[in-house]
Amino acid sequence: MRHGKKFNHLGRTASHRKAMLSNMAKSLLEHKRISTTLAKAKELRKYIEPLITKAKEDTTHNRRITFSYLRNKEAIKLLFGEVVEKVGNRPGGYTRIIKTGFRLGDNAEMCIIELVDFNELMLKEDKPVKKASRRSRRGSGKGTAEAATTTEAKESPEAEKTPEADASADVSDETTENKDEDKKAE
Repeated sequence: MRHGKKFNHLGRTASHRKAMLSNMAKSLLEHKRISTTLAKAKELRKYIEPLITKAKEDTTHNRRITFSYLRNKEAIKLLFGEVVEKVGNRPGGYTRIIKTGFRLGDNAEMCIIELVDFNELMLKEDKPVKKASRRSRRGSGKGTAEAATTTEAKESPEAEKTPEADASADVSDETTENKDEDKKAE
């Protein structure tokens, strides 16, 4: 029985899976971004994020542990050098998965997995976004802006009156007169 085993085998033997994840991790460290299937990217995230966390503390023991996973001296140099400089103060979440659609041949869901702090375009867009105000049922705010301009026109006698402003003022006067007549009739 396989109760509680959430591990995705990716249709491979254990040795093939370990070699594939090691090679993908080396490629990710070297290129900072790779394109792969969504299932592989999710497994790669579980594989590489603990290694980056270990690399924050540069000791011989941590270098040997990460070397046992990556099996590449150049990848270890990149991990303990360039990568740790950028993510040294981040508490986790070193990778980002961006879905890109489906592959033509087998319709597999494709994505890009990248190291978060190395994407300069995303770093520029991290400005605080102003939250949109809530709209009321009475209108989206356009009517209030028009009403404000008509009241300003009424208050300043030297302001030029446009035919549109005169028409809207006449309509509002007629509606108030109609309401007064209705109240008197009751």
